[in-house]
Amino acid sequence: MASEEESAVKEPLDLIRLSLDERIYVKLRSDRELRGKLHAYDQHLNMILGDVEEIVTTVEIDDETYEEIVRVKKRSIEKWHQKSDSRHNSQFYSTPANPFFWNPKQ
Repeated sequence: MASEEESAVKEPLDLIRLSLDERIYVKLRSDRELRGKLHAYDQHLNMILGDVEEIVTTVEIDDETYEEIVRVKKRSIEKWHQKSDSRHNSQFYSTPANPFFWNPKQ
């Protein structure tokens, strides 16, 4: 059982530390999403995920009917290194096991 000090949240990155070895959801720019098990991270929010599902959603407009056409592409990846930099707009969510971040869509 984790001690009270180990499970205390003192800094924002502590929330992510509590999600190590848990399945998380990461929302990226360009309508990309990742779901996978968080293995490691650093202070820059570079992350290593395992058993990852990548979901890419694209929306196109039909030239004739002007209707939206939504396409969803999924792929499974064994290991994923997500590099965080100024070009990525990452939002981090963990599973309901960690109540600090939870995405009800999971």
